[in-house]
Amino acid sequence: GRGSELQPSPVKVAAADLGLSVVHSVDELLTLEIDLGVVVAFGQIIKPHVLSVIPMVNLHFSLLPRWRGAAPVERALLAGDTVTGVCLMEMEEGLDTGGVYERREVPIRPGVSADDLRAELVDVGTEMLVRRLRDGLGVAEPQQGETVYAAKLVAADHRIDWVAGPEIVERVVRVGGAWTTFRGKRLKVLAVTVVGGESGDELDGETVGGVRLDVVQPEGKGPMSFADFARGARPLPGERLGGPTGAGPT
Repeated sequence: GRGSELQPSPVKVAAADLGLSVVHSVDELLTLEIDLGVVVAFGQIIKPHVLSVIPMVNLHFSLLPRWRGAAPVERALLAGDTVTGVCLMEMEEGLDTGGVYERREVPIRPGVSADDLRAELVDVGTEMLVRRLRDGLGVAEPQQGETVYAAKLVAADHRIDWVAGPEIVERVVRVGGAWTTFRGKRLKVLAVTVVGGESGDELDGETVGGVRLDVVQPEGKGPMSFADFARGARPLPGERLGGPTGAGPT
């Protein structure tokens, strides 16, 4: 918050409203009487000394063992997967290696953003979790299939490669946080549309390389249409997004 004041997360606010205790480290759980732990998007490996005391289940947003790890939703989009899903699994020492109590497939709709896809998966996963907690977990089945890891995304993963092809560019934008450069400054790309064409084409209006640039955000400014950005920037002949070497359009 303002002045770097710490603010509670939405989860903590909801817990407080319900009169539930809140702790801020996994080790603190060992001081409590807990029948079952539920882990959702925690982002840390839970240590064996905790798992040996508290049985835990994990709600994971992929069809395991595909996309084990930190960024399953984003990696599914970047890979062009047409289907993903939710798994309710038992926690063990390995990274998302536990047996699966239930899995549900969720189609990845054309054009869906990572945020919207994650919201769909949360709805599906919440129903699954509540139902299983009420009716019983049952028996966890070992994971089967090819193991693929979903490494955490870094800034370079969000940088647009304009010669990679329009479908790849569109996927990076759908993940969120997509950026390129113009005149040495970052330019966020918030929305594009695949319209056909070849990678590396010169800019024709708002379209380049089979991608129409719809919404961008220059440094220090709010989102705007690419047409408004181009009118204000007045790009020179041969100037390109992504650098002066022709890595992208302008």
